[in-house]
Amino acid sequence: MPLLPPRRWRAAVAGAAALVLVLTGCSPEESFSYTAPAQVEQALPDDMTAQLQEAVENAMAKTGATGAIAGVWVPWSGTWVTGLGTQSVEDQTEVTAEMSFRVGDVTRIMTCEVLYALADEGTVELDGAVPDYVSGVAKMKDITLLDLCNGTSGAGSSEAAVRGMWENTPERVWAPLELASFGLGQQSGESHTTYRDSDAGYLLLGLALERASGMTASALIEKYVTGPLELENTSLPAPEAGVPGADPLTGNRLNAIEGGFDCTAPVDITTLSSSTGYTDSGVVSTIDDLGRFAQAAARQGLREGADPDQFENPLPTSAEAASWYQATGGAYLVGPLIGQHGWTPGYTTAAYSDPTTGFTVAVVLNNSSAGADVGAYLAWELAAIASKAPAAKGQTAPEFGLPFTAEQYHENISNLAVCATPPPAE
Repeated sequence: MPLLPPRRWRAAVAGAAALVLVLTGCSPEESFSYTAPAQVEQALPDDMTAQLQEAVENAMAKTGATGAIAGVWVPWSGTWVTGLGTQSVEDQTEVTAEMSFRVGDVTRIMTCEVLYALADEGTVELDGAVPDYVSGVAKMKDITLLDLCNGTSGAGSSEAAVRGMWENTPERVWAPLELASFGLGQQSGESHTTYRDSDAGYLLLGLALERASGMTASALIEKYVTGPLELENTSLPAPEAGVPGADPLTGNRLNAIEGGFDCTAPVDITTLSSSTGYTDSGVVSTIDDLGRFAQAAARQGLREGADPDQFENPLPTSAEAASWYQATGGAYLVGPLIGQHGWTPGYTTAAYSDPTTGFTVAVVLNNSSAGADVGAYLAWELAAIASKAPAAKGQTAPEFGLPFTAEQYHENISNLAVCATPPPAE
């Protein structure tokens, strides 16, 4: 399945060197062209797809996931898009690549896309103070909307405090400010110059954008992200509890037991309120849509001219992080790749793309108990494998490399194993 714009927008360009997607802007007279990298429409070599599949199956086994969907698009070589495993232990329906799921923290990039679009229109100011847009956060008078997007607000994260409530009452509808309050109640970190992973920041940013525009967050994402890119299977659903799309991948979690988790009886948590994630992690999608979005977002394809650059001033993710692992603009910068990863109840998701070549990987595991890192590690392992894809006939492989190896992250995933080892038989 090639990573291409929808069929009705496809247009041949001389020598098939590029594909041009004409995107409709905010009014009938506004439009711009997004040029997507040409994609070789063939499968990646068999030996490489075998390596990719083994990597996904290893992650499934280590995390208790019964199913996964993965997509790898190497413009100069080919593609690998597939579903693996089954919906659950009880439901042996095979997972397909067309199934929908929750994208988790990839939502953050979409929320920042909306911020920049509204700033370009003059509806908000990137350096506008948060209390000018959101009530009840007076202590953030020195924090800007751009700080919320970049992760430099100093605010804490709510997920550790509310994870149990999400999993035990998945149908509960949360008010964004109530949910953010668990993170805001933590001691503030250094702002403006230090990155801190904060779901509360993206929840507040969603509220600010709604208030400034007079539109719902769902409508904003549709207008400025999914509509222009024609992502027909991607949306921020209404807050009422529901499944992620018409043909959903079952989302599961594991019950904790002594020594780990019980991987023999995953708990179905597919039906969930999107308010648990809202503009931090509430969007649903499919693997093809997710890959197309990641590719366009990394290249800032939704912003003609890209001024200011959304990813211009990244910061280290922590004092101990490798120099090639940074964050800004709602995304992580991992060597040449730009993207996001995270978890939301039932799913662990990651999507990364190289803005220069269009090289893209996206993956979802249908179990969230292992947390966010396993999604990142799997995406990076797949990227390291696929980065060595040979050029197809008539193509030239670009200068492209990654600052890590597949073996490194294969081992890291094994170290994150959450399934308890059964006791030896007496």
